Order: sequence, then C-alpha cells, then structure tokens
Amino acid sequence: MNINKLGVGKRLALAFSIMLVIMVGMAVGSLARMATIQGKLDRIVSHDNVKLGMIMEIRQSVMNAIMNGRNIALMHDPAEIEAENKRLAANRAVYADTFKRLEALATTPEEKAALDKITASRAAAVDVVTKMTTLVKAGEREASNRVLLLELQPLQAKTIEAMDAMVKHEEGLVAEAAREAGAAHEAARVQTALITLGALAIGALLAWTITRGLLRQLGGEPLYAATIAEQIAQGALNVPIAVREGDTGSLLFALRTMRDNLASLVGQVRVATDSIAQASAEVAGGSADLSSRTESQAGTLEETASSMEELTATVKHNADNAAQADTLARAASKVAERGGSVVLDVVGTMGAINHSSKKIVDIIGVIDGIAFQTNILALNAAVEAARAGEQGRGFAVVASEVRNLAQRSAAAAKEIKGLIADSVDKVDAGSKLVDEAGSTMHEIVDSIRQVATLVKGITVASGEQSRGIEQINVALIEMDGVTQQNAALVEEAAAAAQAMQQQAGALAQLVSVFQLGNETKALGRAVSPQRQLPAVKAAPARKAVAAGADSWEEF
Repeated sequence: MNINKLGVGKRLALAFSIMLVIMVGMAVGSLARMATIQGKLDRIVSHDNVKLGMIMEIRQSVMNAIMNGRNIALMHDPAEIEAENKRLAANRAVYADTFKRLEALATTPEEKAALDKITASRAAAVDVVTKMTTLVKAGEREASNRVLLLELQPLQAKTIEAMDAMVKHEEGLVAEAAREAGAAHEAARVQTALITLGALAIGALLAWTITRGLLRQLGGEPLYAATIAEQIAQGALNVPIAVREGDTGSLLFALRTMRDNLASLVGQVRVATDSIAQASAEVAGGSADLSSRTESQAGTLEETASSMEELTATVKHNADNAAQADTLARAASKVAERGGSVVLDVVGTMGAINHSSKKIVDIIGVIDGIAFQTNILALNAAVEAARAGEQGRGFAVVASEVRNLAQRSAAAAKEIKGLIADSVDKVDAGSKLVDEAGSTMHEIVDSIRQVATLVKGITVASGEQSRGIEQINVALIEMDGVTQQNAALVEEAAAAAQAMQQQAGALAQLVSVFQLGNETKALGRAVSPQRQLPAVKAAPARKAVAAGADSWEEF
C-alpha cells in the first residue's frame, strides 16, 4: 500500500494507530513481565520466606526443647524442674503448631523428605528426653547424664542437620526465584528498550514519510501556501509562486496554474468588457441616430400623407365637376335636338359653330391626353409611395406633376365651357336659320353626344383615379403607423444599448480589482469614451399643408 495515495486524515490516523498499537504492545508486554516478576516476588515473600521462617522457628523450638531436657537433667530443685517441664511443653506446642503449618506449605518432594527426616529425628529426641526426665525423677542422675551425652546430643545434631538441610533447600528456592525475577526484569527491560527503539524508528519513519508526502503534495510550507491563496483571494494575480523544479502535482503548482489561468481569464474578460463597452457605445449612438432619422422620416411620411389626402380631395372634386359637365353636355344635346328645325337659317352661324366644335374636339383631345398622363403619374405616385424609405423625394416630384396636369385640365375645361357658351350664343343668333342648317345641326348634335361620351369617360377615369389615390393614402397611413412603431422600438434599442454600456462599465470596474502581471496587462485596453448620444425627438404631429386647395382651380 502506497501511503502517499491516502488522504491526510487517513495518513495521520494510520500513523497514530500504529504508534498506539506499539504503545499498547509495550504496555501489555511490560504488564506481563511485571506480573511475572510480581509472582516471583510474591512466591519469595509469601511462600519461600514464610517456610524459611517456620523452619527457623521449628529449629529454635527444637533447640529450646533440647536445652529444656538438658536443664532438667542437671537441675536438682523440684520447683525449677517443674518450671522447666512447663517451658518444655510450651516449646513442644510451638513446634507442633509451626510444623503443622509448614507441612501444609511443603509441596516439593525434597521438602516432604526433609520434613520426614525432621519428624523422625524429633520423635527420637522426644523419646530420649522422656527417658532422661524419667531417670531424673527416679533419681538416677548418672544414667540421665549418660543418656544426655550419649543419646540426646547425637539426635540433636542429626535433627539440626536435617533442619539446616531444609533451610539450605528453601534458601536455594529463594535464590532461584530471585534469579528468575531478575531474569524477568532484565528481559522486560530489554524488551521495553527494543520496543521503544522500534517505536521510535517506526514513528520517525512514519513522520518522515508523511511529512515528505505532505510537503510534496503541498509543494512547500502550509503557511506559504496559505499566504499565496490569501493574496490571490484579495485579487493579487501577479503574486510570484516559487515551485520546485519538476513539480507538476503539488498544491503550489496548482495555485500557480490557477493564478495563471485566472490572470488570463481576467485579462480576456477585461478585453471583452472593453470591447462590449465600445460596441455598446457605438450601438447606442447608431440607435440614437437611427431613431432620429426614423422620427424625421415619420414626420415626412405624415406630411406626404396629408398632401395625398388633399390630392384625393382635389381629384374627387374634379370628378364631380366632370360629372356635372357630362350632365350639361347631355342637356345641351337635347336643346340642340329641339332647335334642329331652325338651324337651317343659320348656316353661316353654324359654320362658326362647327369651327368652334372642332376646337372643342381638339381641346377634348388635350383633356384626354392629360387624363391619360394623370393616370400614369398616379401609378408612379403609388410606386414612389411604396419607396417611402427614400424619404418620399420621388413622390414629391410625381405629386407636383399631378398638380400641373390637374391645372391644365382645369384650364382646358374652362376653355371648353367658354366655347360651348359661345356656340350657344351663336346657336341663338342663328336660330332663325335652323331650317337651312338642319343637316349641320344634326352633326353638331352628334358631336355633342361624342363630347358627352368623352366627358363621361373622363368622369369614370377620375373616379377610378380618386379611389386609387384613396388606397395610396390608406397605405401611407399604415406606413406612418409602422414607422412610429419602428421609432419606438429604436428608442427602446437605444435605451437597452445605453444600459448595456453602463453594465459593461460596472463589470470593467469590478474586474479592475484584480492585479495582473505585465504579460496579462498587455491584453487589456482602456475603455473608449462614451459616445454622446443625440437627443431623440418625438415624432412631429401630422399637420395640414397650407398650400393646397387655394392653388387648385375649379374644374
């Protein structure tokens, strides 16, 4: 397992866990060794030393009993002998109690064999002492002394020897337990030292491995990395970051990469912000100019629509006049028919009337040509109206031509009216000669009928012309509404562009908090000054054209 692939928390947890396991192992081993030493010491203190003390107490009681027996053999006073017997009985009681307790503690075969020897020697010594005291009571002092010297002293030496052997055996057990305790202590000391050295080595290895891995991942001291991160957080993207050669995966390398990427990004954002600010200023200026031109065009279009309305009224008025002329022509034809019987007498006058009629025909031809041209110009006016985007200049020319032709039509109509009146006068003057000019009068009637037909045609054409101009006027009104809507949209676009320019300026101010290096500063450029936007004028109200009806002459 590669410890450098683990997280920091897992690394530290693993290191502390290993050290804790080692410490627990040291504690368990030390406790086990201490328990062993404690067992050895407990055995020495509470078992071996107790047995040794009991053996010494038994030895002392045996020695005292032998001394009591010897004293009894040597004493002559009965009271002293009785007191010595009591002391002998007390020593025997101490021996019996101590021996009983020692016998309960004896566990090894050597201890039991030594106790058997002591028991046998004591029994023999007790018998000898009893025999000696009996001889003393019998008054046989010499026999008692011989028993003391020949029998009791050898038994005393034998009993003491057995006890000394057991004392040596117990002392050997104590020494063995002491040696085992010392060996356990030495082993515990060596084990603790080895485990401690191992723990130190493992701890040092873990510390070196973890520290080395952390420093490799961090790329330097944590305080240095924290200082760098804090400076970057405060906008200092030109802070230098020292990275070891070949380091491509540490935190400091990542911080330097992040700094470089942020600096590049902020530089690009500054460039984009400046471009947006400049573009929005240009868009706002263009929108303002377009709005101004759109408003001006809307005003011109409204004026054109007003002129078309006046032209429509004038053409309609001409059509009405043509209809009246048609009615008059029909009435004149009827009058001429009624006067056909008297026109024979006015041949000369009818000749003049014929001449005038020819002029009327010519004038009517002129009127017909004018009407035809008027129709063509009206069509051209419709085309020019469709091109209102050119601000109606072509349409103004067409409207002027229509006006001139209308004036010529009015003049011709006046001349026709005068000629007709002259013809009527001449007809009245030559009424007496109607009979002679009958045939001529029939021709005049036919001519008047033709004139009526032509006038009727003019009336029909004028009506169609009036309806076409009305349609043109409706289209102009619709175009005026659309132009007004376009002007409003252009105003909104100009306001949006100006707001975008302000937002771009605010964004540039926010981005300016970051401090870039020289290589990234070169990417940015100053924000261009805001273009002064012209004031947007409201669309002019539709106004009537002053010149108009006054310049038109009645048809």
